[in-house]
This record gives sequence, structure tokens and C-alpha cells, in this order.
Amino acid sequence: MQNAEPLFVVCGADEVPTSDHWLSPEERAVLDTLHVPPRRADFRLGRWTAKRALDLAYRETTADDPPEWCIRAAEDGAPEAFAGGDRPAPFAISLSHRAGLAAATAAPAGVRIGVDLELVEPRSDAMIEQFFTRRERERLADEPLATRALAACLVWSAKESVLKAERTGLRADTRELEVDFVALPVGGAWTNLRVTRRVRPASGRVLARLLERPGATWVLTWATLD
Repeated sequence: MQNAEPLFVVCGADEVPTSDHWLSPEERAVLDTLHVPPRRADFRLGRWTAKRALDLAYRETTADDPPEWCIRAAEDGAPEAFAGGDRPAPFAISLSHRAGLAAATAAPAGVRIGVDLELVEPRSDAMIEQFFTRRERERLADEPLATRALAACLVWSAKESVLKAERTGLRADTRELEVDFVALPVGGAWTNLRVTRRVRPASGRVLARLLERPGATWVLTWATLD
């Protein structure tokens, strides 16, 4: 995975089928416990997008039709994929959704991988003070006002992707990670980020790019760790 192009799929809420036939019985049971409409919509959008990423990864390895996927939450909260029932899928997955858009990535089983999607919008001073390192805060203070929201979203998203790859999520102290970048992402090109844990570099790759939709911009980050 070190030099591979990131495999990811992005879907909007309008791409999700209106029926639930594509959900496994187990997934439909989980959906039945979600009574708040936005949570139901996010669950369906995330599962649909993750299954499209699994289909794409599967078709890169075989000419057969993909199996019926089931995605479950592991004990640590990370999503895990199963094929045709209780058989673990040969892929690791990660997914993220925000403001009606979702992103998912898949990699061979055993690969530590994470993806995060953030809507570019201003972050509060209190949030930055609580979750960002001193050096990150200084970098944001030096950023021109026009790009400060993008820079803050980029730093936060990179932290999220790495912590997902580590399967710790926000249970970990986000200030243990420090994100640095030479330039902000532009257009659809991938930008390399440097992430350190205290003083040592993270072993792997962390990339970022922009996703443009009418009236909104998202930051997508993708991390794979050795």
C-alpha cells in the first residue's frame, strides 16, 4: 500500500436507494433502533458507501460478482466487513460521513487504514484550544484568514484518519498527534501530510484532497499505517 493510489468511494445522500433491500438482516435490525431521521440517514449512507468501496476492492482481485456484504461495528467501534453471512471479508474498511456526503475506503485485511471527511467550515477557538497542539495553533494563527477554516479542517481530519487507522478513535488524546503540511490541497490532487506522534513520525502515509460540491467543500483525508 505504500505507493498505491488511494482506493476510495464518495456517495451523496441522493445516491442511496430508497428501499432497504441492500441492507443485511442484521443491518436492518440496527436501523430499526435508530429513531432520529438524521441518524438513520447517516447509517444508510455510510453503509451504502462502504459497500461500494468493498465492491470496488473485490473487483480489483477477481472477475466474480461481489458477495452480499454485512458491515458490523466491532467492540472498539470500528467497522468490520463480512461476506455472505458470518465469513470475515478479506478487506479492512473505514468510512466517514458529514453533511449528506460519505467516503469509504477498503484495503486487504490486516492493513491499518482510515478515512475521514470534514465539511470546510470555521472551527471555534475553544475546539482548537482543546484538541490542537501548540504548534498547530501557531500555524493556524499564521494562516491567512481566507484559508484558515480549510487549514483547521485539514488538521482535524488528518488526526481523525490516523486515529481510525489505529482503531482508537477519539478515545485517544488528539494532541498526541501533530499534523504539518507544506501546502493546502488544491482541486482534486492529493497532498502529502506529515503526522508525528509526539516526536516520532507516523509510519505510513497520510494524504488529503478536496471534494467540491455545489455550495460546499469537503476535506477528505486518507491514512494507511505500517
